[in-house]
Amino acid sequence: MLRLPTFKYLAPATLADALKWKVEAGPAGMYVAGGTDLYPNMKRRQQVPAAVISLAAIRDLAVLSKTSIGAGNTLAALGESLPPSLSAIATAATSVSTPLLRNMGTLGGNLCLDTRCNYYDQTYEWRKAIHFCMKKDGDTCWVAPSSPRCWAVSSSDVAPVMVAIGAEYQLAGPKGERVVPAARFYHNDGINYLTKQPDEILVAVRLPAEGGWDAVYHKLRRRGSFDFPVLGVAAWVRWNGKAVAEARIVLGGVASYPQEIAEAGAALVGSALEPEAVDKAAEAAFRPAKPMDNTDFDLSWRKQMTRVYVKRALEELRGRHR
Repeated sequence: MLRLPTFKYLAPATLADALKWKVEAGPAGMYVAGGTDLYPNMKRRQQVPAAVISLAAIRDLAVLSKTSIGAGNTLAALGESLPPSLSAIATAATSVSTPLLRNMGTLGGNLCLDTRCNYYDQTYEWRKAIHFCMKKDGDTCWVAPSSPRCWAVSSSDVAPVMVAIGAEYQLAGPKGERVVPAARFYHNDGINYLTKQPDEILVAVRLPAEGGWDAVYHKLRRRGSFDFPVLGVAAWVRWNGKAVAEARIVLGGVASYPQEIAEAGAALVGSALEPEAVDKAAEAAFRPAKPMDNTDFDLSWRKQMTRVYVKRALEELRGRHR
């Protein structure tokens, strides 16, 4: 049985106290919301904080409106409470794991989800047997042993949607607040995958104004529940009448960050999402998608599925706009 290591549990009631206590704890302290990612990692000794600072009781993180979603809202709440105009976020949130974990897991936790890899997400003893990996305790990426970087994969379902719709993240830290575009919140690096500082808290997601745009999310996984995505496709379009004025295609599960394929979005501009334009966008998304052999399914098949899932997402958007 995997057991949690010994740690001090702190439960601040305000954002100010949480930030203060993190400063006092220093690098040995970590924030936790629902705990569905951190606690399993602690059991596997991937993270071993001396102090865990809970964000669960902070009311400032519970905002939920058409313009802003607090990071403390559960994934289940997003699935139940968001309006139809934000259905892509609801779809992504309700595709995460199982109902029990969605009742605990939060928006902020999914947006800051640790990158995953078959060589990393194992017990301490298993990882020790292979001399660990670059992401934790070792110096070799076992996915690509000659690589100077870690190739662990971004497996968040909601992050690709936020990047696609152009959302912004509100962060709070000891030096004050700042706002960053969702796309700039992520690094293409399996270890340093967030631009957020360790002492900062993701407070809320600021949403774009309603009207004139639509978005969808499609997910590939082995089972229809529980599994992380081995491919996620978030597609966003802004309409000008019957023509696409602007579009974004963002892939999840194929890199260490939600990967926007600018060429795929550009291929749709001026079209009405006719089959020819959809095929061109799907091909543009397929070319740079480079899934690694560190999650489920054969990597070459997963790459082929990029075409299929991009086409499905765009066909859904076309059907909605008729």
